[in-house]
Parts: sequence; structure tokens; C-alpha cells
Amino acid sequence: MALKSPIINVMVSAADKAARSLVHDFGEVEQLQVSRKGPADFVSTADVNAENIIKSELSRARPDYGFLMEESGQTAGRSADRRWIVDPLDGTTNFLHGLPHWCISIALEAEGEIVAGVIYDPVKDELFTAERGAGAYVNARRIRVSSRTAMGDALIATGIPGKSRSDSDPYLAQLKALMTADIAIRRMGSAALDLAYVAAGRYEGFWETSLHAWDVAAGVLLVTEAGGFATEIDGGRNPVHGRTLLASNTGINATLAEMLRPALPSDTLRATGTENQ
Repeated sequence: MALKSPIINVMVSAADKAARSLVHDFGEVEQLQVSRKGPADFVSTADVNAENIIKSELSRARPDYGFLMEESGQTAGRSADRRWIVDPLDGTTNFLHGLPHWCISIALEAEGEIVAGVIYDPVKDELFTAERGAGAYVNARRIRVSSRTAMGDALIATGIPGKSRSDSDPYLAQLKALMTADIAIRRMGSAALDLAYVAAGRYEGFWETSLHAWDVAAGVLLVTEAGGFATEIDGGRNPVHGRTLLASNTGINATLAEMLRPALPSDTLRATGTENQ
């Protein structure tokens, strides 16, 4: 069992406290006050309460750090090169429908790099943690990406575009490319947990477009610390802040990228994209 570092302990403590509030609200989901932010994008009192708890706990432990949070946006800190990236409730729609597949995601960004990440699924009591250079874990057990190399044996996760229907045609083309190759696909509704599952070897890969940093920051670190790849679909090296994300084990990465890339809209392609090595 690996000992948690002080920074991971701070993040876990914040996630655990927010989880207690969320689990309470999940038990009373029908009474939640819910408003629509936009198509397929909900906000509830549960999100806001959890975010406030996390922000308070992290600020108490590291008062100089800034924040990038789903509900309240960006807050500058006195330490310009350190900020927390937080999704207090990833899988909000699942949560609001009583589906027990949602999580809390917290990452620490230092000088533009994600250096620590925590994803906590309180319903299943699974705590995923990673720190740069120290590996990835679930409940203190070391995890690695899957070793499967045959696409026919792969299980691939995805997220369906929701906010902008202009993304639907490229996405459907990507989906068709995989379906016609008889690749098994799952859409579970939480990008953070999808990435955690890639890191744990439960999925061979995951792709999605139009994500935000708070959706993926912790999960990207988990995947890379578990021995996998996480890039933009066109090969770009900024999956946390880019427009697309492809995460996978090493065995299928190149093939999966080749299948998905032709359907990317032209405005997401880089003129000089670099390939995964």
C-alpha cells in the first residue's frame, strides 16, 4: 500500500466531505431544486453545495491557490502557478435521475501541468488517486491500463455531444467507424469515471469532444500514471485544455486514433499534430 502524500490527503479530505453532502442529496433526489442551464446540462443545489464545501476545504489547506470550477468558474490565487481544477459532481444527469454512476473530480495544476488528481465515487466507495511520477491507485491498490491489443476484444467508452448539435454529425461518423468494426462501446455519462476506468483497465479506451478541463484533468493524470496515453484525437498534446480527448492503453492507441481522426471537424484539426509514440 502506498502512503498518500500531504497534497493527496488534502484533496481526499475535501472530496470525502463533499461526498457526504452529495450522498445525502442523492437519497432525496426527488426533492432537489433543479434548474436548466442549457440542453443536457443541469445544475442542482447538490452541485453548488458540494462545490462550496470543496472550495472551503481546499482554501483552508492551501489559501494561496486559485480555482477553476464548473459552477463558479475561475478564481485567481496569490500563487499564480497553482490552481485547483474541480468538478463537484460529474454525472449530474445520472445523479438527478437516481442512477448511481457519478463522482467528484479534483485536480491540482502547477505551472500548467496536472500534478495530482482524485476521483471519488462515493456510491461504490472507490477512490482513484494519482500523483505525477508516483503511479495511479484505487483504494490504495496500484492500477494499470489494460493489456488488450486486439480491437475486437476492446471495450471503448464515449460521451455523446450534448451542448452543440453541430458536433453530432462528426460524432456519428466516429461512432459508425467503430461500430462497423464490431467494437463494443459504452456511454455511461461521467467522463471522469470513464477515464478512471481506462486507468484501471476496465475500458481499453475513451473518446469525447467539447469537454472542459474540470471534466478530465484528474482522469488524464490517472490514465498516464497507469501507463496509458491521453492526447487530443488529432495527436495534440493538450488533452486537458484542448477540444478533444482520446485516452487508451498503449496497444490500441494508434489504431483507435486512426479510426476517429477522419471524422474530426476541420476547425479541430491541428496543422502539425504529433502522433503518439
